[in-house]
Amino acid sequence: MPLIPYALSRAVLFNLDPEVAHELTMGALARFQNTPLDCAWGASRVSDPVEIAGLKFPNRIGMAAGLDKNGRCIDGLGAMGFGFVEVGTVTPKPQPGNPKPRMFRLPQANALINRLGFNNDGLDAFVNNVRRARFRTQGGILGLNIGKNASTPIENAVDDYLIGLEGVYPWADYVTVNISSPNTQNLRSLQSDEALDRLLGALQTRRQALMARDKRHVPMFVKIAPDLDETQVGVIAATLQNNGIDGVIATNTTISREAVKGMAHAEEAGGLSGAPVFEASNQVIRQLRAALGPRFPIIGVGGVMSGADARAKRDAGADLVQVYTGLIYQGPALVTDCALALKN
Repeated sequence: MPLIPYALSRAVLFNLDPEVAHELTMGALARFQNTPLDCAWGASRVSDPVEIAGLKFPNRIGMAAGLDKNGRCIDGLGAMGFGFVEVGTVTPKPQPGNPKPRMFRLPQANALINRLGFNNDGLDAFVNNVRRARFRTQGGILGLNIGKNASTPIENAVDDYLIGLEGVYPWADYVTVNISSPNTQNLRSLQSDEALDRLLGALQTRRQALMARDKRHVPMFVKIAPDLDETQVGVIAATLQNNGIDGVIATNTTISREAVKGMAHAEEAGGLSGAPVFEASNQVIRQLRAALGPRFPIIGVGGVMSGADARAKRDAGADLVQVYTGLIYQGPALVTDCALALKN
């Protein structure tokens, strides 16, 4: 059991600027992971093994990308009981991201708005951190999430994704192609049919070469936005299948502010995450499941604040579920709650 009740830690952290609180928390996880002090947040992993996309997940609950962009805290996060942890988004070159302030809490809505903009230390530092992690040797599944640099023109985005895929391939259990952050200019245009087909075709070609080189198959997932209509979801689903992609992650943050109108910070630019995106992401999951059939792997993420929310994602059609903002509001106990709710 955690030594410090999360409600107390949260009260202290929520008195700080959101990004300062984030950096303090991640710094502590990085420093104290794999030491006796990780009992402050650690929990036994719920056993609920399942095979998805050819991978054996120890349970169905995962950490979504974005919290640990540099892969510094894989073991610290894994100690919370996650069956899988996804880190990134990483870009080929280091970049500072967007100007501060760029993170905002909306506590009355259990929500966050961020416009971080893929701030990260770059691919080389990321891979070095990933290589030091023990999580995979302890049975956890590790996802590595790749994106493009802000300075790379959108017409050259494929080049960045190919660099990312090649760099992370030897160290990943699966790779996620992030084309759905609202905080990198024009990135979401890659979700359109022609652009997506071109990107995924190039990635699939490169993956075939990497498979031959490394003698191992690494599944590739694509992360999409919640701000899509049923026709767009259908086109994406067909494009994923046509290009041999192994799964889809639904969804990223939303640019809609309908659910938080009138709240402090509601009009800040960026992606809205947390409870307000819950139903929008579930709707996309349902549409994907209808379009993709019963066997295509779907990871559901968006607004999971409880075990019941995680179960609702599965009922909508997700095979696996990730959390992010819920962890910030509810604390590490959410991981076990969700794992138990998802257990067969």
